[in-house]
Amino acid sequence: MRRMSTDTRNSRLQRAVVQLILDRGLQAGAPLPTETELMEDLGVSRNSVREALKALQALDIVEIRHGYGTYVGQASMTPLVDGLTFRTLTRQGADAGALAEILQVREVLEEGLIRRVAATLSEAELDGLEAVVDRMESAGRLGERFDELDREFHELLYVSLGNALVPQLLGAFWTVFHRVSGALGRPGVPAPEVTVARHRDIVNALRSRDVLAAQRAMAVHFHGIEARAATEGRGGE
Repeated sequence: MRRMSTDTRNSRLQRAVVQLILDRGLQAGAPLPTETELMEDLGVSRNSVREALKALQALDIVEIRHGYGTYVGQASMTPLVDGLTFRTLTRQGADAGALAEILQVREVLEEGLIRRVAATLSEAELDGLEAVVDRMESAGRLGERFDELDREFHELLYVSLGNALVPQLLGAFWTVFHRVSGALGRPGVPAPEVTVARHRDIVNALRSRDVLAAQRAMAVHFHGIEARAATEGRGGE
């Protein structure tokens, strides 16, 4: 009971620090009040302040620079990535099903997002996407991996939305998938020429301004990765 009470108090104090940041309009990189000032403002002990700040540091809400002070953090996706990776790898019988769950979330996000950009992408933006696919093809012919080009393609696809959260969120799920698949020893990625063809199909559908075809091409892309992961999960066929 005492432990529960302590946890509740710590959670409340964390929320209080976050609210202080919001109320004062402090931006990423701005210095927070000193420990002494936080003690006075929040009416708590020094140890309580330190515990709350350490917990918020783990969430990248604050950054503790030893010898310099505490600053507002970047609130990056790192805690989400680390948490999802750990959750997936530690779930009982972590297997291809774990990879499929991550892919399904990405698929739902991208099928909805591609519908938004299908009719608005400029020819220059489509040329940029095709250039990335060409680079993927060249790398594949040389026997080189092109994971980062794949990631670049999917992030570039939605730049026109002007939504900074989209590439961060997609990047987070991309990183989790590759961390988990690597840890499980299954890349879950089709042959290079297949991957290139599926990305080119997406671009061709977008050039035709065919929203449904673009969504179908995106779905085929993800279903192919899921199928490959499942096959490798059974030891190959």
